[in-house]
Amino acid sequence: MGRLIRIGTRESELAVWQATLVKELLAKNGFEAELVFIKSEGDTDLKTPLYEIGVQGIFTKALDIALLNKQIDIAVHSMKDVPTQMAKGITSVAVLPRASYKDLLVPKHDASFLDNAAIHAVVATSSIRRKAQWLHRYPNHTLENLRGNVNTRLQKVRDNNWHGAIFAAAGLERIGLRPANAVEMDWMLPAPAQGAIIVVCREDDDYCLEACKPLHDEETAICTAIERDFLRALLGGCSTPISALAQIKEGTLSFQGSILSLDGKEKKEIFKEAGLDKIANLGSIAAAELLKDGGQPILDSIRNGQK
Repeated sequence: MGRLIRIGTRESELAVWQATLVKELLAKNGFEAELVFIKSEGDTDLKTPLYEIGVQGIFTKALDIALLNKQIDIAVHSMKDVPTQMAKGITSVAVLPRASYKDLLVPKHDASFLDNAAIHAVVATSSIRRKAQWLHRYPNHTLENLRGNVNTRLQKVRDNNWHGAIFAAAGLERIGLRPANAVEMDWMLPAPAQGAIIVVCREDDDYCLEACKPLHDEETAICTAIERDFLRALLGGCSTPISALAQIKEGTLSFQGSILSLDGKEKKEIFKEAGLDKIANLGSIAAAELLKDGGQPILDSIRNGQK
C-alpha cells in the first residue's frame, strides 16, 4: 500500500470542492488521500480589496508554506490565484480540464438595467480587471467593492441595494450556486487561467508527481500557460486590469489579450492565431506587441497610480 497523500486546501466551500475532486480522481487511480485545511491570509482579511493587500499569491502563500514544511503533500488552487512565478521548490504537477472561463452578472432582480443608459447602476466586484472592463462598457455606473467567499458574496448581493455583482461562472457552477437569473457576459475577457484548477507539489516528491500525472489535461495546460506568459510579460498581478484567453479549435490556437486603464477609459487589445506547432512564446510575443501598440502608456499610468 502506498502512502497517504495529504491534500492542502483552504476552507471555503469552493476550495474544498476542488480539493475533494482531486481526492476522488486520485482514488479512482488507486491512491489514498485526505484533506488538510489551511487558513490563508486572503480568507482571514475580508475587508481589504485584493489589490490593496498587495501580496502576490495571497490565497496560495499559506499552502506554499505548508507544502515546503511538509505538513501537506499537494495543494489544489484555482489557477488564476497562483502567481506566475511559483515559490522555489514547488512545481505544477497537473492542470485539470478547464470549466467555464466566463464571468457572470448576478443581478439583484433582473438585468434589464443594462439596456437603459439613463440608469446609474451600482455593481459590485473586488476585481479591478472586471471593474475596468465594466466601466469601459458602462461608464456611468458605480462599482462597489465585494470581498468574501462565493456564499458570502451572494448573500451581500441579497442584502445590499446593488443592481448586481460579478462572479466567475466556474466558481458558482462547481458548487451548484449559479442563480437562475445570472447573465453570462460574453464581452468580458477573463483573468488568465480563469476556470482552471492546478495541483502543485514539492519538486522532489516523486510519489506525488507520479500519482497526479494522470489528472493532467494537456490542452488546458497549453492555453493557460500562454495566458499566464502574457500576464507575466506585462508584469501583472491582482492590481492590473490584464485579461487573456487562449482556445484551441481544430489544431489552431486563438489568443485574445487586453489591458485597460483603471478607470476603463483606455483599452488596448491584441488577437493572435497560430497552429499548435507555432505557439512557442506566443503569450510573451503578444504582450510585447500590445505594449508597442499603445499598451505601454496604459501600463505606465497604472504603475504611477495616475488612473
